[in-house]
Amino acid sequence: MTTYRHLIPSANALIVFEAAGRHENFTRAAAELGMSQVAVSYAIRGLEQQLGVALFERQHRAARLTEVGERFHADVSAGLSRIGRAAEDIRSKGREVNVTLAASTAFASMWMLPRLTALREDLPDIDLRIQTSVRDLDLEEESIPLGVRGGRAEDWPHYHSALLAPEVITAVASPAFVEAHGMPETPQALTRHPLIWLEEPVRQACSWPDWFASAGIDYKPASRRLAINDYVLVIQAVLAGQGIALGWTHLVRQLVAQGQLVEVGGHALRTELAFHVVWPRSRELSGAATRVRNWLLKQA
Repeated sequence: MTTYRHLIPSANALIVFEAAGRHENFTRAAAELGMSQVAVSYAIRGLEQQLGVALFERQHRAARLTEVGERFHADVSAGLSRIGRAAEDIRSKGREVNVTLAASTAFASMWMLPRLTALREDLPDIDLRIQTSVRDLDLEEESIPLGVRGGRAEDWPHYHSALLAPEVITAVASPAFVEAHGMPETPQALTRHPLIWLEEPVRQACSWPDWFASAGIDYKPASRRLAINDYVLVIQAVLAGQGIALGWTHLVRQLVAQGQLVEVGGHALRTELAFHVVWPRSRELSGAATRVRNWLLKQA
């Protein structure tokens, strides 16, 4: 009877093969694994001898997987991911586990923070860590399991994605502002009021001219305007009665429901974009990260 011990190569050889195939470079695989390039090459050569087939085509400063190697690499990667996930799930039983979510400051402040109590109640064994940045982080390079991004799913070919919320943009003001200046009933009426502008430093965002154009208005902005490069500060300026701003509904919905903000102008721009939860295709989500992803989607 043939046993797994004689049929399956060593775990170390498979781990080295997975890294080498993913990088298609023995030197980069060695750096990732803390090994020498010679040790990686030796392990791959031994694996090829054991299987009786070439897994790589050696090239100058590169090592391309052969057709057989590509098929074997896909199976090895999937198997190691499942084993790693099962081991992590076992280790996490009875203790708190960490899951990192990469998101914008606006999403973290306006969408996540009001829901943290519910998260702790629903997932008491998970410690969620939110990492904010002005730009979308490379989840693979940063070893972050989950992220929230705005755009189209096809914009991220290296990530799986699930719809969190469509992009719908209205105009919002504070109740005090409306009381002092009157309710702007139409988009045209908004042009007579002070408008607060979001000027994103990296991410592209809808602007006032874009929003007015969707309502059929050719808007010419005034030479003097209040512009802020952080959306949380934009909304704080609106709450302080400084003017009217664009409101992304998935972020301001709760403030509107609480009566802290009022939708004005009678128009909503529904773009072809949306906000998604994303995670790398290169590795399977851990059990804890999967639960967080599902929780986010359920909240949405």
